[in-house]
Amino acid sequence: MFNFSPPPSRLAPIIKSLRHDLVDTVYQAGFGHIGGSLSSLDLIATTYLSNIFNFQKDHFILSAGHLCLSHYVVLAYLNKFPKRLLKTYASFESPLQGHESTQVPGVEYSSGSLGQGLSFACGLALGSKDRHTLCLTTDGEHNEGQIWEAVMFANKYHQGNLINLVDCNNVQLGGTTQEIMPLDELASKYLRFGWTVTTVDGHDPLAIEKALIKAKESTIYPACIIAKTISGKGISFMENDPNYHDVKNLSEDQYLQACYEIDNW
Repeated sequence: MFNFSPPPSRLAPIIKSLRHDLVDTVYQAGFGHIGGSLSSLDLIATTYLSNIFNFQKDHFILSAGHLCLSHYVVLAYLNKFPKRLLKTYASFESPLQGHESTQVPGVEYSSGSLGQGLSFACGLALGSKDRHTLCLTTDGEHNEGQIWEAVMFANKYHQGNLINLVDCNNVQLGGTTQEIMPLDELASKYLRFGWTVTTVDGHDPLAIEKALIKAKESTIYPACIIAKTISGKGISFMENDPNYHDVKNLSEDQYLQACYEIDNW
């Protein structure tokens, strides 16, 4: 049905290289929301590198703007801006700030408070019914009431061209999602609101591709893909640790350990 480019067998080494780019960027900047960026990287990379969507016309909205590092490294890989610009991340006058904005080529949404991106995506889907709008949210964002207003809106207006891709890593700034505000059965909630729902391994590019194809085939109901992910994926001392939601500095030893683990993963 779709001609993937690159094919699934080639995604893993590309994403490994992107993980290096992401960690390099945080190390050089001395700052970055690394945990969630690592958990969402497979989702964003697979979305862009598989020829399922045409982002010359389809829309991608990163609601959780602090995960922008994963978006930046993918956009740099696609030559939306020079890769050398990653070295300016979070520096004065750089367009690559800690929350992304439309100053960055390839970015359609300037992120602010969490939970707002899905509403923006609903507006795009309503105004561009001949295009698909894919929004990446997080499980932590579902603490925000505005998310659920958007969920109801999408159901009311039968937005079959809207996909909510949820990075579900169970970690947020102050601890685990279960500790802060339990979501219980998130899939059941979306089903009750009239969405189609698929749950996938958020670190399996082939499974992500299949879920995106299935979601894109929906014509009446908005689609939710709940991607089970691991915060800090690929770096053992970061995985599932809320302390790495963001970092103010990576030591040289931590950086070298992270690079070693990515190379040998």
